[in-house]
Amino acid sequence: MGRSLGINTIGDKTCSYACVYCQVGNTPNKQFKPRHFISPAQVREAVARHIEKLQGENSRIDYLTFVPDGEPTLDVALGESIEALREFDIPIAVITNASLLWLEDVRRRLFAADLVSIKLDSVEETAWRRINRPHPELRLDTVLHGIVEFAGRYPGSLISETMLLAEENDSADAVTGIADSLACMAPDTAYLAVPTRPPAVARFRGSDERRLTRAHSIFAERLERVELLTGNEVGPFAHTGDARTDLLAITAVHPMRESAVRELLAGNHCSWALVDELVADGDLIVVEYDADRFYLRRVRQH
Repeated sequence: MGRSLGINTIGDKTCSYACVYCQVGNTPNKQFKPRHFISPAQVREAVARHIEKLQGENSRIDYLTFVPDGEPTLDVALGESIEALREFDIPIAVITNASLLWLEDVRRRLFAADLVSIKLDSVEETAWRRINRPHPELRLDTVLHGIVEFAGRYPGSLISETMLLAEENDSADAVTGIADSLACMAPDTAYLAVPTRPPAVARFRGSDERRLTRAHSIFAERLERVELLTGNEVGPFAHTGDARTDLLAITAVHPMRESAVRELLAGNHCSWALVDELVADGDLIVVEYDADRFYLRRVRQH
């Protein structure tokens, strides 16, 4: 997707899932009924301000992407917000866990996007509940039916993402089941991923190279295009000149490696003292993962 401007319309980690590998941490506000969050006018105004503030060579935007710290389809105004951003003439993407696509209104709202990314980590009920920890009123067969319904009618670019966890969903049988199900949905690209940032539940780890290779082979036999997402993010984060706002906005959606934080501060001509201040105030937390240090915005509990 190139350089994507992330749009966070869902407050305080409100989601229908509480995935064990989630890079934003646990889900204190688990919900499955769409509601209002912020207005499309507010979304448009915020995006306009950010585009205006982007500086230098990092100002190019390939996608405006709804990728909040929760589930974007929980927003009943998602479709209207997408339409409100059309004036910028930039393709619009939505990254969803696909758990609410059984709702006709949710599918209709997503039809407005140019690209939709869906999540499918398991087609087995027990594993799905163990990995994705869905709202208790959700049912896997209903979720899968909704994804198939959406994929069959969606006019834009559809991609999928499957997170593979060691000894959880990476057996040959488990991967085959996922691949067979995705084949019915025919995504343009099916991505296989492993956690590269600190997961919500520390004991979970990604599949090893042998199982990833096997999974890729199984997917490639059934799907037209398969790619691996197993490395760190590539390229610098864009900056606006306001280091505090940039840092808190990015870390609300995913953790940042220390090296990326230092690069962002340098681009904003700001010292490391800002990070020390945010950590001391409790706005940022520090997490060690795979011999690296990450910074993440603290999720406020209700």
